[in-house]
Amino acid sequence: MTDAVAPGEDALLDAWRAAWPRALAAWSRYTRLHDPRLCATTVEAAQEGLQGSFAMIRLLDQGVVIDLEAVQRHGLQDYAVEILAHEIGHHVLAPASATDHYRLLARMRRALPTFESATAMVANLYTDLLINDRLQRQDGLRMADVYRALARGTASSDPLWTFYMRSYEHLWKRERGELAGAGVTEAIDTDAWLCARLVRAYAGDWLRGGARFAALVLPYLVEQGAGLASLRALHDTAGAAAGCQPGAVHEIEEDERDADCHPSRDPLVMGAAAGPDAPDEPGESDGADRPRQGAGQAREPFEYGEILKAAGVALDDHEIAMRYYRERALPHLVPFPARRPAPSTEPRIAAPEPWDIGDPLEEIDWLHSLGISPRPVPGLTMVRRALEDDPGEACRPEPVDLDVYVDSSGSMPDPQRQVSYPALAGAIVALSALRAGASVQATLWSGKEQVLGTDGFVRDADAVLRVLTGFFGGATCFPIHRLRATYEARTGRGRRRGAHLLMISDDGITTMFDRDERGASGWDVAARALATAGAGGTMALDVPPEWDALARSSRIAPYRDLLRARDEQGWEIHAVADMAQLVAFARAFSRRHYGAQPAQAGARP
Repeated sequence: MTDAVAPGEDALLDAWRAAWPRALAAWSRYTRLHDPRLCATTVEAAQEGLQGSFAMIRLLDQGVVIDLEAVQRHGLQDYAVEILAHEIGHHVLAPASATDHYRLLARMRRALPTFESATAMVANLYTDLLINDRLQRQDGLRMADVYRALARGTASSDPLWTFYMRSYEHLWKRERGELAGAGVTEAIDTDAWLCARLVRAYAGDWLRGGARFAALVLPYLVEQGAGLASLRALHDTAGAAAGCQPGAVHEIEEDERDADCHPSRDPLVMGAAAGPDAPDEPGESDGADRPRQGAGQAREPFEYGEILKAAGVALDDHEIAMRYYRERALPHLVPFPARRPAPSTEPRIAAPEPWDIGDPLEEIDWLHSLGISPRPVPGLTMVRRALEDDPGEACRPEPVDLDVYVDSSGSMPDPQRQVSYPALAGAIVALSALRAGASVQATLWSGKEQVLGTDGFVRDADAVLRVLTGFFGGATCFPIHRLRATYEARTGRGRRRGAHLLMISDDGITTMFDRDERGASGWDVAARALATAGAGGTMALDVPPEWDALARSSRIAPYRDLLRARDEQGWEIHAVADMAQLVAFARAFSRRHYGAQPAQAGARP
């Protein structure tokens, strides 16, 4: 570690370096983190990503960054062990990992309606309570003095600050107003008492206690807004998860359904004082009007993105959507292919065996026998060579390429705002194809000139997901020109294997059979594409299950076109009653074409 300091600052830097081992020992003598980054100036700290506070953590590299200039500005230069031990606590206790950080933010957001923007700050306050209470009580560190020094620069009229400091007074049995000042009202005192009991009750299960703490803080946000300017200096987990992978945060966990349980109704916090109408277990709903949310349900992409942004993950909406659909697709992908030995077609020479009188003379291996002894003795020094089957090299059927076209017209949802089952189905099939070794061409389409696609057939999952998670929301006009150009190119040299065409849409897919910009029939283009691709075509469509009966009994043109496409060209058409069924379709399709025995080029799907 190297720390650039100006003359005269060596003593402060040396003191904070010397404090690091003692801060580690406050948690355990076995605690191991690399040395902190001690920045002499606020400008230097900003280059490390620290802004607004005097300290921060990075979960990606388990780093601690300290702004020594800000430390002096707040009068905290004598509390090196306390501050460093506090930052270590974020790595050891809460949130400890990026995944648990995301999980805590997800729970708190549900308890902060209309004030979701304050989630990251509220989560920081909560984890600070857990860490500071342990360091003050079990290790005897001067955490109360740290907050006393910070209070000198904080407006005493801030109700949230007063509530927060009064909570510490309850935790540490301090006199009323010692930390909180003179602004403690009876309402604030009651909330602070609840907060102290909450911290102790959920010290061993702090994730479940997070939403309850947020419920306590919510009235203060309503009163003073979500700016929380007076608490900005405490925000040492801002951007903590920058650069980290999101994990499985797209799933709503079972215990999130009790996220709005107020501590005053929690029997773990209140004990018998919760009253006879309190729920039997912490967070258990006592009414039938609240929907139960269990494991397996998924968040909307917008909420998923807000959680990542609150944690400090710096991605735009499109990149967030790519991660979301990748995560949701993973459980449905085909297993990684396992290679099996192929049957032998060539024999090979085995190890030598003894040759004795009575064995055929032509089997004698004279070279090997004379190498054993110049005097050949049958059954002793004479040997023969035997043949055995060669197990051969592992091989597996070659998968067909995938050419997927996803409808992005106005009848389809925006994948970056809400769950788009066409995008999810496309991701499941495309990622399965890539996993099996195939190449994928993805095309997103809507109105005329609204087409987004990969650069031909590619093996890049990010390139495919970027296309599938785009959105147009315009008219409906299938890109016949792209279909035509794709299979004109595949008729030349270099065609190595077949491709399967997959269309995900509704009855708007029948615009594929209109005339193209050259005046040619879309029927002819589709027929040539199917013939050239060589591995068949499938349409997964949001149409009534009885669409073929409707096509025969009515004059609904799209259904009649679908019937003709199936009967004359051989398209396999799967109707889904609602878009959510596309997931089951995509899973079955992937296993059929890219599972243990994928379809061969030229075979019917």
